[in-house]
Amino acid sequence: MNFLGLFIAASIPVLKVLLITALGSYLALPHINILGPDARKYLNEVTFYVFNPALVSSNLAETITYHSMVKMWFMPFNILITFVVGSLFGWIVIQLTNPPPHLRGLILGCCSAGNLGNIFLIILPAVCKEKGSPFGASNVCTTYGLAYASLSMAIGAIFLWSFVYNIVRVSSRRPAADPRFNDLPISARCSEASLIEEPLIHNQSLDDDDDSSQKLLVLEDDEVIFSSEAKHEVSAAVRIRTFIESLNLKALFAPSTTGAIAGFVIGLIPQLRNLLIGADAPLRVIDDSAALLGDGAIPTVTLIVGGNLLRGLRGSDSELKKSIVVGIVFVRYVALPLTGILIVRGAANFGWVGTDPLYLFVLLLQFAVPPAMNIGTITQLFGAGEAECSVIMLWTYALASVSLTLWSTFFMWLVG
Repeated sequence: MNFLGLFIAASIPVLKVLLITALGSYLALPHINILGPDARKYLNEVTFYVFNPALVSSNLAETITYHSMVKMWFMPFNILITFVVGSLFGWIVIQLTNPPPHLRGLILGCCSAGNLGNIFLIILPAVCKEKGSPFGASNVCTTYGLAYASLSMAIGAIFLWSFVYNIVRVSSRRPAADPRFNDLPISARCSEASLIEEPLIHNQSLDDDDDSSQKLLVLEDDEVIFSSEAKHEVSAAVRIRTFIESLNLKALFAPSTTGAIAGFVIGLIPQLRNLLIGADAPLRVIDDSAALLGDGAIPTVTLIVGGNLLRGLRGSDSELKKSIVVGIVFVRYVALPLTGILIVRGAANFGWVGTDPLYLFVLLLQFAVPPAMNIGTITQLFGAGEAECSVIMLWTYALASVSLTLWSTFFMWLVG
């Protein structure tokens, strides 16, 4: 198949996303004000708690079976690799650009978490319907494409809401978010940090006997070493206890993660599957209702992104450096796709991924997509880095119209 035909087949799905995004930007204009800041905030919450879990659970329950899981076993590892490699590249961007501490979680999230759900649910069926598609019959391609997209979306949601959600949550609470803090000398930072960490209840027993500290100085060397080790032991134990106490299981198991688990359980257990899935299932109305709710997720999130992009065009209240945007764009559209080619081709040489060209295309495309749209949802939930996220989404999705089309065309040629 010629390059022009592949290019057209790859560009149509991207144009669909751009059109819906443009509509979201139009509805968010001040003189239209249908999708203003308050409307976007409430839609974000509905998407977070209702649409996304319904979409993930219904698609997984309908398309995931034991046999399909055996065939697609490498995909979760592939997605994990995208997050690990993306986080590594994101850390390099942070070291090179030195952003404010409260933006570091956002940068790591944008570099590591790609749009592994909505983009695939739009692109794969559209590519399968194109006459120039190299993936065979349209109906067979669409069926397998939805299965691949559903698993990609579910695994991506688990990593997004367990990893990105928590690093943005942690970085948004840092007291060093004030940019003036970074301008202080090291000694001033230490004294300010000591004030922040001052205990609320003073331990009087430590001050009762001033001779105790003097007695420690005249102890034998072995005892001094023992005391030092005990101090380190207590310090490590306190850190572990603090970490365990800080774990927020409610945040870790976000609604989308819970929906993914429910979808896996229903899809992989035959008794539940026969009860809920299929035209003859007695409780099929539950799955139909979930699918109906899930259908609202993709257009809603895409419209919200369009509205947020309008804020990114203004960028007046953003602290984002141009170098940060350039770094994220380079990571997502150059470094990660090249890394993905090496990883997927290596896995194919070892016989880990089979020979299905559509499956290989999905694995490659997971390295080339723009940042996850739900990162904007996360920043709005915490009220941290919203303006900066809008600027990042503006440039990454504007450039995705070119980058994603070119990479999709190249990947089709590579697996065809």
